[in-house]
Amino acid sequence: DRKEDYWMSSLPEELLDVPLWNLAIPGSHDSMSFCLDMSSPVLRSEPWLLRIMDRLFPCLTRPCIYRWSTTQVPGSDLGIRYLDLRIARKPAGGSSLFFAHGIYTLTCVKEALEELALWLDAHPKEVIIISCSHFESLTDEDHVQLVDFILSLFSKKLCLSQDTPTLRSCWSGGQQVILSYDDLQMECQHRQLWPKIPYWYADSPDPKKVITYLEEKKRKGRPGSFYVSGLNLTEDALYILLHPLQNLRTMTMEALSPLLRWTAEQRPGPGVGGVNIIGCDFVGFSRFCSIVIGLNFKQIEA
Repeated sequence: DRKEDYWMSSLPEELLDVPLWNLAIPGSHDSMSFCLDMSSPVLRSEPWLLRIMDRLFPCLTRPCIYRWSTTQVPGSDLGIRYLDLRIARKPAGGSSLFFAHGIYTLTCVKEALEELALWLDAHPKEVIIISCSHFESLTDEDHVQLVDFILSLFSKKLCLSQDTPTLRSCWSGGQQVILSYDDLQMECQHRQLWPKIPYWYADSPDPKKVITYLEEKKRKGRPGSFYVSGLNLTEDALYILLHPLQNLRTMTMEALSPLLRWTAEQRPGPGVGGVNIIGCDFVGFSRFCSIVIGLNFKQIEA
């Protein structure tokens, strides 16, 4: 096992009573996009022109969407403790729910969460923050069944939304999951569900603009609870047309050096500018996780 698999249980005593929203935590953006289904249609929430193109020329649109929507690789835990799960109902997909980013995934939600539950059993001192959002085409009944499944699967592992979780408090209570569910009706009905976690992202393919945006947000002060600083780059249709031989992975890898330098300069904590979760694409291809984990030791040095 890699040391990153157990990094939370390896943190020094001085950090065990720090609220988790004051620790630096590596996160993945669009966490399940490594298993996109090339045979699935484009999401209904995508621009109308793209949906028409997909109906007329799926052999052209879907490979393009696949190249620009795949943001992760399988098996890339490497210390990731925040998962960005975008959930959708697939047309003609039966009762199963899937993940989605441009197009739908092959893996269904229940399979992925069951696999995560097994991982947690094998790593009893690691805590995962799960953000469930988007919920494209889900019905009220879908929400009820999904939440019932989550509550049953994770059960006593779930931290209550009224708590101030620390590693020590989670360990003493056998809690390992903070589950954010971006649906106000379901959140109000279940105290195990946390509200939406703010995600700061610049919506730009330019790493300089991403850094400028994050610095501006930091100056205005951080949220009091969990939040994400997104290093992920975002392309638009014009960028894709001007870079026909590129994909999201090559764009991200070319921009990664300044983004990782910015990350290494950060400091977690409650003060203005203190980072918490830092989200990134293609987390398995760089030192991203080890850099973010290492930021926590700045709190001891201070």
